[in-house]
Amino acid sequence: MPGGRLTDGDRRQIAAGLAEGLGYTEIGRLLDRPASTIMREVARNGGPEGYRADLAQEATRHRARRPKQEPSPVLPPVATDGRGRDPQVVREVAETVTTLIEQQGMPTMAAKVLVCLLVTDSGALTAGDLVQQLGVSPASVSHAVAFLEQQGLLRRERVPGERRERYVIDGEIWLRSTVAAVQMHRALVTELRTAAEALGPATPAGTRFGDSAEFLTLMSGTLQQVVDQWQQRRAAVE
Repeated sequence: MPGGRLTDGDRRQIAAGLAEGLGYTEIGRLLDRPASTIMREVARNGGPEGYRADLAQEATRHRARRPKQEPSPVLPPVATDGRGRDPQVVREVAETVTTLIEQQGMPTMAAKVLVCLLVTDSGALTAGDLVQQLGVSPASVSHAVAFLEQQGLLRRERVPGERRERYVIDGEIWLRSTVAAVQMHRALVTELRTAAEALGPATPAGTRFGDSAEFLTLMSGTLQQVVDQWQQRRAAVE
């Protein structure tokens, strides 16, 4: 599999593939490149909807001209789980997914902590593990963990036989996050409707609040249906 940097021609093929609705794996196969390389390229240059080959090429030239800085590590330099995974592939996946999650609006450190847990087979790390792997302060980890816990994306548990806590994720993190989002939306809908009534339903501001409440009501209902369907599917499998 060839290495090296993506060329202008490669980027034009990526743009063409995205326009045709191809996935990262299919585009990578056409270019004889890993899917993670394509995903990272698209993620850092506008995403699937905004990717343009000429802008991506110019952005790459601009980054190449900047003074080199030592990147903050996302993962330890070597794999320690004994499963034979290529550490470079793991780092590429972590970098790509972190970028995508950041683009969805998650704070940078929270995204790094989440992805650090996601790529760990055990799905559990202590605060000390995260400080060491990310090269950041304990306070930074603490703030990130608090944010993720509020979003329902991780939980705490006591390390057996010790006083330390570890932070845990599993395959249900997006389910719990969705449930948390539904609960927050329902609370927000109540306040939006109250605000609409206070401002006057017929006023532009009141109408805006009312429309927002109706949209969030519809979205919350749809998300709740997804949660119910997933739980039914899991129950059938078990």
